[in-house]
Amino acid sequence: MPFSVVSNKSGKTYILHARKQELKGGQQVTLYYFAGAAGEGAIDALPAGYEVSENSKTGLPLLKKKK
Repeated sequence: MPFSVVSNKSGKTYILHARKQELKGGQQVTLYYFAGAAGEGAIDALPAGYEVSENSKTGLPLLKKKK
């Protein structure tokens, strides 16, 4: 079951996804993003050291590093 968040503003469900991206210098990074439907790259758990917040104007979920 993919990790999902329900927006407090719109009530829409968003699914967390991850994908690997190679930078110009050859370094590999992981990009995390929310999508409206589960697709390739949907992940089951929140990554360690991250928390979910919500944009107050748009209601879109954001993934932030914990302080």
